[in-house]
Amino acid sequence: MEPQKGGKMNPIFHGKVDKGKLILDSPDRFRVHLSRYEGQPVEVVVRKKKSQRSLQQNSYYWGVVIEILRTYFEGYTADELHQALKYKFLRTHEDSDLPAAKSTTKLSTKEFGEYIDSIVRWAGEQQPSIYIPGADEPPMFEL
Repeated sequence: MEPQKGGKMNPIFHGKVDKGKLILDSPDRFRVHLSRYEGQPVEVVVRKKKSQRSLQQNSYYWGVVIEILRTYFEGYTADELHQALKYKFLRTHEDSDLPAAKSTTKLSTKEFGEYIDSIVRWAGEQQPSIYIPGADEPPMFEL
């Protein structure tokens, strides 16, 4: 869904272009929605679909990054730390003190990866002893 004027949300329809034709994943749902605009001028936007963050990225973020940071920044729940990091790195208005930040669920895999990289770099600057293994590194355990 995408926001529109008046706070309403417009659905997003997915599909693909094949030989110059638009093939929708849910054509019946699209027709029902389209019928609401009968006789009215409309605007059609077509763009390449962004791949949303992956489950693997999400697991790494919550299970590794957030959990390691919680051991260094005591007193925060996982969600409080997540909200603070979103405010620091995904603020929608840099000059504002308002706590508005993008939702990580809307980030593409590339954007979410960049977000995590920014957090890891920042954490290393704040606490040089912090080590956050990369998502592709095997976990290290102390024996």
